[in-house]
Parts: sequence; C-alpha cells; structure tokens
Amino acid sequence: MTNTVAVWIGLILLAGILADIALNGGSALMFLARKFLDLIEWVDFWN
Repeated sequence: MTNTVAVWIGLILLAGILADIALNGGSALMFLARKFLDLIEWVDFWN
C-alpha cells in the first residue's frame, strides 16, 4: 500500500464518520461498536 492510497482510505473513512455523525447522530458508529464488542466477546469465549 502506498502512502497515497493510505491517505485516500483515511479520508474516505473520516468522511464516512463525519457523515454518520451529521446525519444520524452517530447511531451507526454505536451499532458497529456494539457488534464489534460482541464479536470480541464471542471469539474470547471460543479461545
């Protein structure tokens, strides 16, 4: 991965986060955070 590609990916992620906060009040980020924590808990159980 080149630096240019990394910068573009970072900008796209930042734009998505800002759009979620502006349009949904951050509800999609909270949903994804909760599901990620559930996944970590599930993987830890099987470990």
